[in-house]
Amino acid sequence: MEAYTGFAAVYDRFMDETPYEAWCENIVRELYARDIREGLVLELGCGTGCMTELLAKRGYDMIGVDASDEMLNIALNKRAASGHDILYLNQDMRAFELYGTVRAVVSVCDSINYLLEDGDIVECFRLVNNYLDPGGIFMFDFNTKYKYETIGDATIAENREECSFIWENYYDEESCINEYDLTVFVRNGEASESGSELFGRFCEEHFQRGYTLEEIRVFLEMAGLSFVKAYDADTLFPVSDKSERIYCIAKEITK
Repeated sequence: MEAYTGFAAVYDRFMDETPYEAWCENIVRELYARDIREGLVLELGCGTGCMTELLAKRGYDMIGVDASDEMLNIALNKRAASGHDILYLNQDMRAFELYGTVRAVVSVCDSINYLLEDGDIVECFRLVNNYLDPGGIFMFDFNTKYKYETIGDATIAENREECSFIWENYYDEESCINEYDLTVFVRNGEASESGSELFGRFCEEHFQRGYTLEEIRVFLEMAGLSFVKAYDADTLFPVSDKSERIYCIAKEITK
């Protein structure tokens, strides 16, 4: 089962409490601090385009890359509604191609955690380095090993009027791979012979890998990027051993 196929249609509904606006403010603050107030910005793992749209609204020329056709279809609908001139590319983060360089690359909502092998994440970072303008920055977040260890093996469910889900979570401490099996039920607008409402059901498997900041720093250096700083993404305070999500900033090394 592929990730983000049927789930794409209801993704924004289940993510409606995600603080995209606050995330955007933090990203823009970091960009402004480096005098990046306009120009091309790439979002990796852009999904349904929530952050892409917000950054476009702030005046950046946006490119969004995602491997899911279904998620990008939602993003395209948002683009049609907003009128923003956003270029969306259906590409894998490990092998994306651009027409030129960009001033910054951003990635939020743990997209980096979907890179499961050392070689995958180094290759993604290497491509980021390749497409950054001289001195350009790379800002991304990632979920830590601590977060996945805290969740552990658990079942989470949420019941809404139009759709519901069951999330069965499994974490392997040896490989640091977190698997969650997602079952979603969505009202389809039809009724059975008895008059009760009918729901469609679909299932997806998602795999993410937990990382430590030390590992991420090594991968950045292997890709030729220079580590700048990191901080807790939830508190904006320094990273601690209990940080669950970390913001990391790196930059292209001007030759």
